[in-house]
Order: sequence, then C-alpha cells, then structure tokens
Amino acid sequence: MRISGITPSGHTHLGNHLGAIQRWVADGGPDDLYFVSDLHAMTTTHNPGKLRGRTSEMLAVLVAAGIPAERVFVQSDLSRELGALTWILECTCSYGEAARMIQFKEKGSGQPGVRLSLLTYPVLMAADILLQGAAEVPVGEDQNQHVELARALARRFNSTYGEVFTVPRSVLPPTGARVRDLSDPARKMSKSARDAAGVVFVLDEPDLIRRKVRRAVTDGFSGVAYAPEERPGVANLLEILAGCRGARPADVAVEFSSYGELKEAVAEAVIETLRPIRERTQELLADPAELARIRKEGASRAAERGEHRLTSAMRLIGAGM
Repeated sequence: MRISGITPSGHTHLGNHLGAIQRWVADGGPDDLYFVSDLHAMTTTHNPGKLRGRTSEMLAVLVAAGIPAERVFVQSDLSRELGALTWILECTCSYGEAARMIQFKEKGSGQPGVRLSLLTYPVLMAADILLQGAAEVPVGEDQNQHVELARALARRFNSTYGEVFTVPRSVLPPTGARVRDLSDPARKMSKSARDAAGVVFVLDEPDLIRRKVRRAVTDGFSGVAYAPEERPGVANLLEILAGCRGARPADVAVEFSSYGELKEAVAEAVIETLRPIRERTQELLADPAELARIRKEGASRAAERGEHRLTSAMRLIGAGM
C-alpha cells in the first residue's frame, strides 16, 4: 500500500494535476491512500481562513479528478491520533536527526522566529506514514530524506519496544509532466507563487486559461522544437500538451510550425483536460453537506485503519491503560 499527500499551501494548479493527481488516478492501487496535508501548511506564517478554504477545495479537487472518496482524507481530521503518535515518535527521534533535515536548513536559514514545527514536521510526516501502515511512499528527491527518517524511527521503535510499524520505503514516482511557470520557465509552477500570471489553476475559467497560455514566454528562435535546455519556454508548452494527451513532447512538436498554433493547441488541451474536474469541484464546493460527508467518512476510515497501531504503540511504550 502506498500513501501520498498534497499540501494546501495555495490553490491546486495544472502542475499538481499533470505531475501527480492525474497519475494517482491512473495508476493508484486499490489500497493506496491520499490525503490533504493541511497541518504541514502551518509550519510557516499562514492565514487560517484561507488555509481552511484551500483544504476543502483540494479535497474536492482530488475527488473530482477521480480518486475514490474512500481513499481520501484530511490530515487534521486525525489530529488526535497523529498528535499522539507524533509525540511517541519524537520520543524515539534525536534532535540531531531532526536538525539534519535539508528542508529545515534551507527554509529556516536566516529567517527570524523560525517555528519549532519546521524542525519537527518530518516527525509528523513519519506519523502520517506509519499510522496508516504504508509500505511505500512515492516522493521526489527533496522528500526522500524524510522517508528515511520514518524508516529509522519505525525500526528503532520496533527493536526497542516491540513490532508495531511497517518499515516504509521511498519509491521514485513515474515521471510526470514537468510543468514550469508560463511567465518564467526557469521556475516550477507553484501553488504559492507571488505572481499568478504564469500559473494555471485547476479552477481557472477557460478564458483566463487562454489568456495565460497566449502570454506564455517562448523565445526568439524560428519553428517549434523540443529542446528543454536551449528553449525552456517552448519545451514547457510541449510538455503540458503532451501531459494532457498522454504523448511525448518531441512527438507533438512536429505538429506545429508556429508558436501561435502551439499556444492555441495547448490552451484548448488544458481547458478540456481541466473542464470536468473544475465543474465537479464547483459542484462539490456548492454542496457543503456532501463535501462534509465525504470528509467525515474519510476521516473515520483513516482513523480506523490506524487505531490498532496507535493503541499498540502506546501500550508498548508505557502510555495508556
């Protein structure tokens, strides 16, 4: 069983869909789990109201994209279970292990008033994984160190107190579309980008998508060719189009003789790819009772899946009755 999370640090965008969500829908196993990691979004300054709204939106997007509702939950809905297990794992983890995490060093370096949660959130991530009994965690290289910490903590707890946790391993997910910012292809499309001009959001209306794609940065070369190093802007458009079609960027490049033709094709492909997801998401957001039902049932199932592990861990470490 695999587990994957997505953090609501901003609105869901095209890169999230083509790079991860689309793959989860197509390749996910019957036991795989997906969650909205809203607690992870609290490690830096945030707006509580916006975070709550983005969490609901992201849950709706995952369900609208085709992930079975019974496989989705919101992290904070398991705050009791995760809080208890995180504390147990913190009592198993050393300060040095937490402080070595590269993301803590990068995000905390030179920042005034760094939150303690930025140091300890990899332990919460370990709790996310271990509570559900995941055997595999698809992550990129930037998160691999955190999965290694989860492995180390699971092994240490099992050997010190007794066998409770499945020891997970990180797996490199299949390569998805590498979607870059349309206005600056040197950077990834990001949920938290300060300038949204180059970011296509899943809930963007068709006319807005067209405007953003038409303004996408290209280059001064003639003709259309897939050359990521020399022509990153054009390569980005081709990768987006290929991601929507399930094709290879180099193969779709030969269809076009001008940037105008390419941009029109990309815009229409993105609009049609996102249309059913946007419409279903809007339906769910317009029906708070239905979305609340999905969320409540997902939380109940996730808590039930992890209950015996948490109970066993607390008993073995000497907590509880």
